[in-house]
Amino acid sequence: MERRLSAIVAADVVGYSALMEKDEAATFERLRTRRTELFEPEIARHHGRVFKLMGDGLLAEFGSVIDAVECAVSLQRGMTERNAAVPEEERFDVRIGINTGEVIVDGEDRYGEGVNVAARLEQLALPAGICVSGKVAKEVEKKLAFGFDFAGRQKVKNIEEPIDVYHVRIDAQPRRRFLRRRLWRPLGVAATIMAALAAVWMALYGPLTTSSPGVSSTIPSVAVLPFKDLSADKSLGYLGEGVANDVIAILSRFSDIAVVSRTSSFAYQGKEGDIREIGEELGVGYVVEGSVRKEGDRVRIVAQLVNANTGDHVWADRFDKAGTDPWALQDELTGKIVGAMTGEFGAIRKADYSQAWGKDSTNLAEYDYYLRAESQLNLYTKEGLERSGEISRQGLKVFPGSSLLTVELGWSHWLKVGLLYSSDPQKDLQEAERLVNQVLADKNLSPQVTRLANWLNAWLLTLKRDHDGAIAAMNKAIAAAPYNAFTLTDAGSIFLQAGQPEKALELTDTAAARDPGLSWFFNYVRGFIYIVLGKNEEAVEVLKTTEFADAPLQLAIAYMRLGRDAEAQAAVAKMLKSAPAATIQSWRQAWNFRDNAILDQASADLARAGLPSQ
Repeated sequence: MERRLSAIVAADVVGYSALMEKDEAATFERLRTRRTELFEPEIARHHGRVFKLMGDGLLAEFGSVIDAVECAVSLQRGMTERNAAVPEEERFDVRIGINTGEVIVDGEDRYGEGVNVAARLEQLALPAGICVSGKVAKEVEKKLAFGFDFAGRQKVKNIEEPIDVYHVRIDAQPRRRFLRRRLWRPLGVAATIMAALAAVWMALYGPLTTSSPGVSSTIPSVAVLPFKDLSADKSLGYLGEGVANDVIAILSRFSDIAVVSRTSSFAYQGKEGDIREIGEELGVGYVVEGSVRKEGDRVRIVAQLVNANTGDHVWADRFDKAGTDPWALQDELTGKIVGAMTGEFGAIRKADYSQAWGKDSTNLAEYDYYLRAESQLNLYTKEGLERSGEISRQGLKVFPGSSLLTVELGWSHWLKVGLLYSSDPQKDLQEAERLVNQVLADKNLSPQVTRLANWLNAWLLTLKRDHDGAIAAMNKAIAAAPYNAFTLTDAGSIFLQAGQPEKALELTDTAAARDPGLSWFFNYVRGFIYIVLGKNEEAVEVLKTTEFADAPLQLAIAYMRLGRDAEAQAAVAKMLKSAPAATIQSWRQAWNFRDNAILDQASADLARAGLPSQ
């Protein structure tokens, strides 16, 4: 068995499954063109050789680490240039990982830890970015002009020592710091990549924050298997694959979930096996599996989420839909499946909450503190918010400088004001602002922290009457997690206060389609939207379905405008029972409309309904 030291490059196309779903033939042709016009010439120019090509990706071997890094940068720059001339919906973004280490030579193929680590690094890379191991960064940092940003030490499954992870800054032009002679070795070179990474990605957890080098954080990892075709005539295989493809594509946009690539999980298509073994081989904490069946004109999809460590079912549901358009059925059912699993109230997060609380407090990681704090925050009670703040502060003592725990603490301060629990709203708002500004000063945040920080900042800017800044911040939060129904719903409140009620309603409608289980929240947001639009009957209908936050006060406003004074007074009394300190003054500190008349009129309605002024 031959072994040798090599530099391994791994890469894949971000969102390739979704692109194929839209136009399979055109997408494949564009990918082939990129390979023949960009990848193959660059690989040859940098003395590289592709040893594995699968679907949307490839793995390559180089005899020189410098060649590998320079080739990867050239590829990303080439992709950027080509994307500039392509419509946004047709663009390819590539993620690249590079490692150097010993590999096992098996004919034309390569195996071993050197390959496995490169594959894991590719999963940690940002779209259009390059992620390298500490060994690579150390080898080339004094030989090339590219900068490297340390992203912390990441513990990955089946690798004993944590991996030092670096992101390459590719804005600088490469500059050799010394001259060297290149020796051509026929067997020791290869190329760049777009990785299918197959079963080589075994990292149990992906990174959560890249801003705290001394902190180790984890996020849940998921593999989605093709849904089995249980129809009598076996005619729904395309639908089973399509649903799994869509679930993978959508989950990959959630900043707090790591998803195994389609190529890796689809390797198990048609195979029977223990979910625990599959989870072990793919290195994930959860596995999504299911089936599709057709009965008459009705399609039935069964989906389930399994804990890959224990084999226990975390969540399962059945989705039925009648119709003749398979693509419409696929879109709707996929949205419901993803909505049930994701977000602050989804099955994955709930399972993680339970696991975090089940751990000994002396062994909590940074992410465990966050999960414990978030589970209390999401109770939306005064006691829950106090407890959430305490847990975040405890975590910051163990992990000082944690952006994740800092922004979580900021949220607890803001929600005390927003839910009318604060005894000193101005003090809580000032502390929330200080904490979020501290986090946003770091320009190297993870998508998860980017979402939470910009989302919180949008509220704080709204209260300072910087509505344009609030919309910009909210758009950044949405961009970090565009499929998060909870964030989309709350964005409706930001756009409403900025004077865009139609856009606000559009956002809540989108969220409702993706996660019907959030009806208590998007109906709450819709209530104020309807009030502003003068649709008070509609406002009453949706606000009667929820008691979240100040919903009783909004309901009182709608009742007053419909001349139903007694019901308005009862709604205010209900609010005062849950939040005795609520006053018109404290309520106004949680809202700030671009049009002052909206809040003035609402305050007058609440005064007539019996809410104390201060």
